[in-house]
Amino acid sequence: MAGPKVWLDLDQQALDDAYNQAAYAPNRDQVLARYAANSEIARQRLGSPERFSYGPTPVEELDLYKAKASKAPIAVFVHGGAWRMGEAKNYAFPAETFVRAGAHYAVLDFINVLEAGGDLMPMAEQVRRAVAWVWRNAGEFGGDRERLYLVSQSSGAHLAACALTTDWQLEHGIPADAVKGALCASGMYDLKPVRLSARSAYVKFTDAMEEALSPQRHLQRIRCPVTLAYGTRETPEFQRQARDFAAALKKQGKEAALVVGEGYNHFEIAETLASPDGVLGRAALELLRLP
Repeated sequence: MAGPKVWLDLDQQALDDAYNQAAYAPNRDQVLARYAANSEIARQRLGSPERFSYGPTPVEELDLYKAKASKAPIAVFVHGGAWRMGEAKNYAFPAETFVRAGAHYAVLDFINVLEAGGDLMPMAEQVRRAVAWVWRNAGEFGGDRERLYLVSQSSGAHLAACALTTDWQLEHGIPADAVKGALCASGMYDLKPVRLSARSAYVKFTDAMEEALSPQRHLQRIRCPVTLAYGTRETPEFQRQARDFAAALKKQGKEAALVVGEGYNHFEIAETLASPDGVLGRAALELLRLP
């Protein structure tokens, strides 16, 4: 028997499940194991990435898989993991899609929310620092800082969307339009329902955090095209969040697109970045204006 409604038409259990991917993706562990195995295969083909530090703490580093062309566009990947887990080394599997198409592929490492004592703000700040570092240092590794894009999935899509609301000029001394576009797949863009879910057991939400890190509330700050994506076998809330964010962007006159992956769950759709003809692979290359 359903309990009282907590969010929209969802009771507490349904809302908790809607922000718990394992409830909708029973093959989660197998797919995550594929991420790691296919990332190792990508390194065997492309060679080990160059490792760079972008900030003052040990975790603030990134893996760079370089394209052969000089002055190539740059895809900065922000990984997911429910804000609690994930490492750059296990997100090398899409690297070939970008490198073969002529783009550099940079994967970020950053603190997780457990290490940050339940605070999401340090995660968001580290992602912002990384983007600013890539823009400033692009010329040193053969990148074109005028063609810098974000690619992201899950909680990484939330962090990437937060980065899009940054006042780059004021906070980091780089141009306001430093980011030229973003692909945000399977993310969360307003934290109110997340705060009401079981995720509040490990994220110490505050009113200030909810407001600052809900990108859908700061649409006026977003200055680039945004592609939102989700799979039809994702949780109802992750599907709704993408649809609502895309609709809100369009209503504000922003350039936004919505891509739906038929038959993919939350973890499977990320794997489509590994193919230039995959749902996310094609969306990413179109965003970067690559063949």
